[in-house]
Amino acid sequence: MAQFTPQDHAMMLRAIKLARGGVFTTPPNPNVGCVITNNGEIVGEGFHFKAGEPHAEVHALRMAGDKAVGATAYVTLEPCSHYGRTPPCAEGLIKAKVAKVICAMQDPNPQVAGRGIQMLRDAGIEVQVGLLEEDARALNPAFIKRMETGRPFVQLKMAASLDGQTALANGQSQWITSSQARQDVQAWRAKSGAILSTSKTVIDDNASLNVRFDDLPASVQARYDRSNLRQPLRVILDRTGQLTSDLKLFHTEGDVVQVSPQGDMAPELNSEGKIDLAATLDALTREYNINHLWVEAGATLAGAFIQARLVDELVLYLAPKLMGSDGRGLIGALGLEAMSQVIELEIKQLTQVGSDIRIIATPIYKESN
Repeated sequence: MAQFTPQDHAMMLRAIKLARGGVFTTPPNPNVGCVITNNGEIVGEGFHFKAGEPHAEVHALRMAGDKAVGATAYVTLEPCSHYGRTPPCAEGLIKAKVAKVICAMQDPNPQVAGRGIQMLRDAGIEVQVGLLEEDARALNPAFIKRMETGRPFVQLKMAASLDGQTALANGQSQWITSSQARQDVQAWRAKSGAILSTSKTVIDDNASLNVRFDDLPASVQARYDRSNLRQPLRVILDRTGQLTSDLKLFHTEGDVVQVSPQGDMAPELNSEGKIDLAATLDALTREYNINHLWVEAGATLAGAFIQARLVDELVLYLAPKLMGSDGRGLIGALGLEAMSQVIELEIKQLTQVGSDIRIIATPIYKESN
């Protein structure tokens, strides 16, 4: 087992921090950071900013120049070994004559999957793997999920009053949450590869479902130029073809995929005549290279996603308001008949956002009998 020094830990932590600089811009590529040291001093560093642009190792090697000779490179993800839109990073490290490479984790991409590590070792470079691997995996849960399962990482966003209502009985719902919570949602949207909703939600709210730079949190606006704003794909489930061209959805930035009989993707239906959500996710991954799917919809679709065990993470905003039991509930019927069937949640994070509470939780799906 590899032995890592305090210096190694410090440099990999630096590389992980650098990698976060691409969270809004790299999809569908992973977030990767790289630090190069020579005689204990940082001589080069960088991170991957956008698909098609240089990878983290390239930025770090350019900064290091001749000081890369005999150096140690710390990379949050195994250097790539294949030609894509950019040359292999493993090849770049070999040409630069680094002496050692420390990777936080092996790349789950089948096109890499240890080949980059082997390429480096075959060139006589010492390679160690596994330093701060859990932290590195936390950088790219969506990329890893797609590579390991062929499906995107699904986050289901919901917002409700403290008593679990999403709208009044007459349908009024704007605005349950604070402006700060709505800005927070914009940031989550900006990180995703696609936003999924239904034609009912789009029509009821005349929703655009895109990312609006001016509505992003000030901290995000300060770090990114407007020109770097990446619009997620907007995927609308429209089984009966209700969407019309006058909707705001079609007059705002960002591409739209209609899952409808006459749309971009013909819906696959299940035995109940409803859209097969699992098949839709498979098609999105296959056709549009989606890692991270952000779902915004009403109680019916939320319940359907949970029933189908397709939700990886819930992002729930609770507002300090009471709306009464005559309001509209958070999640549709789940058909549960016993407490043993109740879906438990593992709460990962509780954060106050403006006047609201944001809960991030993971559903715990029990084995079917």
